Parts: sequence; structure tokens; C-alpha cells
Amino acid sequence: MKHDHFVVQSPLAPAKQLLLLFHGVGDNPVSMGEIGSWFVPHFPDALIVSIGGIEAAGAGRQWFSVDGVTEENRQQRVDAVMPQFIDIVRFWQQQSGVSPLATALIGFSQGAIMALEGMKAQSDLASRVIAFNGRYASLPDNAVSAQTIHLIHGGEDRVIDLAWAVNAQEALLNLGGDVTLDIVDDLGHAIDDRSIELALNHLRYTVPKHYFDEALSGGKPNDDDIIELL
Repeated sequence: MKHDHFVVQSPLAPAKQLLLLFHGVGDNPVSMGEIGSWFVPHFPDALIVSIGGIEAAGAGRQWFSVDGVTEENRQQRVDAVMPQFIDIVRFWQQQSGVSPLATALIGFSQGAIMALEGMKAQSDLASRVIAFNGRYASLPDNAVSAQTIHLIHGGEDRVIDLAWAVNAQEALLNLGGDVTLDIVDDLGHAIDDRSIELALNHLRYTVPKHYFDEALSGGKPNDDDIIELL
């Protein structure tokens, strides 16, 4: 499947986890791959790939145009490209042999929008999302306990206001979802070392809510969930 991408890490042995990164408008997969490099020491068994948006945006790429974007048409634009986004995620799952349960989608800005909306469109697309300074195109009306959503947002973001992340957290909690929100003080629309540390801690140490749900029901957590393979 042809699409822009940059492989940050490809383990010698078969991958046990899959981390896919998605950049913001006008950026590129190599640049976002620098964010991916922070995950390498902590996930030596992971295939880590930075994915480029499907459209040109100046010297970079984007998933959908933001020219004239409004609250009324944003969801339509996301929905139009969602099949391609899902196909790309499925392609790397097939290439790596890694299941959705051991797949994490990591996005910034528009890349975070696509990751969040991808999980909304297909509940079994991945098990975790790390959304840096992102939002939903429109708030979800249901939640799946097997999805663990981590929102990390700059407290001074003037591009995607913090209120969108707060609203998303409230909506998912009200629906019974597994979601956390970390606010990085004095940070604008960017990722800094504090954001990265929060993301790493989430992936390494946070126990998904569905583990507790399974324990209460007498079930056993699936062995290939990403938390099991650290």
C-alpha cells in the first residue's frame, strides 16, 4: 500500500507492539518520527512508524484541508478520508503481525483528530490512543471499554483550545469510557518533554480499565494487550 511513511524502529525479531504516529497539518512523517524516537528505548520490541497525511499541504502533508473548515463541515471532511486512514492502520497491523490489542495510535493536532476519530469509526482499530493537543471532530455518542484514550494538552493552546479536550474527557467518562486528560501548564500548540513523559508513563504504567472489568466478570486479560508486553 503506497503512502508516505518513515520507519522509526523495526525490531529484528517479530514485533510485539505497533506504535503508529500521525503528524499535524503541514508537517511530515520524518519530523514526527523525531517524536517517535522517544519511544524507542522503552519499546524495543515495537515496530514504530510515522505516517504521512494523504494530501499535500505546502511543503508538508495533511489528512484533510483546513481551508474554510468549520464546526459544521469538519466531521464530513474527516469521514471522507477515514477509509484511507483505517486501511493504513490495518496495513501496518498486517505487515507487522501485531493485533489491534497491541496497537497504539499516537497523534498530534490533526493527527490526533484522525486517531481519535479512527477509534470512533472502528472500535477494534487499536487499543490505545495518545492524543497530543487534539480533539474529536464531533463528540462520541458511545464508548468502548477496550479503548484506552489518553489526552495530553497544552494549557495555553491557541490552535485547538483546551476546552475541546476537557469536553472530550467529560463525554467519554459520562459514557463509561476509559479516558484520562493531562494538562501541560504554559504549553501552547506543541509537544515538549513534559508531554512526552506523560505519554510514556501512560503506555508503560497505566492499566486499562477493561482489565478491571474483566476481573470483576471473572475473565482473564488478553495476553497480547500492549500493557502485557512491556
